[in-house]
Amino acid sequence: MVKKSNKLNFTKLVASGNDFVLLDLRGQKKHLNLGAIAKKLCNRKLGIGADGLLVLERSKRANVKMRIFNPDGSEAEMCGNGARCVGYFIKNTKPAVKGQIKIRTKAGILNAQVSKNNVRVNMTDPKNIRLDSVVKLNKHSLRFNFINTGVPHTVILCEGIERIDVDALGRLIRYHKRFKPKGTNVDFIEPRALNNIRIRTYERGVEEETLACGTGAVAAAVIYVLKLRQSGLIRENKLCVNVDTISGEMLKVFFNVIKNKIKNVWLEGKAEIICEGQMKLKLMER
Repeated sequence: MVKKSNKLNFTKLVASGNDFVLLDLRGQKKHLNLGAIAKKLCNRKLGIGADGLLVLERSKRANVKMRIFNPDGSEAEMCGNGARCVGYFIKNTKPAVKGQIKIRTKAGILNAQVSKNNVRVNMTDPKNIRLDSVVKLNKHSLRFNFINTGVPHTVILCEGIERIDVDALGRLIRYHKRFKPKGTNVDFIEPRALNNIRIRTYERGVEEETLACGTGAVAAAVIYVLKLRQSGLIRENKLCVNVDTISGEMLKVFFNVIKNKIKNVWLEGKAEIICEGQMKLKLMER
């Protein structure tokens, strides 16, 4: 490997409390060690600081290809708020894209709709849904629900959500043998009204609680509705759930229930550019 000093142009964006460093590499010919770069850029003490690194590459099938790297250097399959940031970035960067923006991810192609700083993105259909499972933690039984919304999420309904030690309990569940080898994100949710829930999320790869999580908001909304349908409290097939995050911003999740399957999922919320700049790094080329 050859080490050399490089200057990277970056953009920092935030979507409902999730912050990201974005590198537009669509004109980049060098093969960079993106995992190592993510570790450096996302470090909140020694780098720019972020919940993840968004990397844009060229795509023949979409307007852009999005890759997402966690602060630990691992590459994630999908990121809902990250995709919303990419949609906002593409819409506000020349050349302009008219209409919907197609974003290619490891989980599939997403469509983003941007109106000023409000961004809607359609998510992949959830899969591997399991309700009312039980896991043992330190000799105690914990009831949980599982769903994959592009990445795996364990969803736990609770009371007194503000008192939960999300980092400690989330870490126990994230690394539990039940979810090996990839682990799981962990969402704690508390109902506030029939169409409103509060959420706190421990994110895999970030390895701590984040201010918001797009795929987590979708996971929480879908599980919440399925539990309500299970109890016979709602019968609607076209739904919208408001998800309150600890950032203080609200995410909206829209979806349809068709023959007990979740379809046409959209995640909506605010996104904005925080700053732009250039950072010097000693990067390792592959």
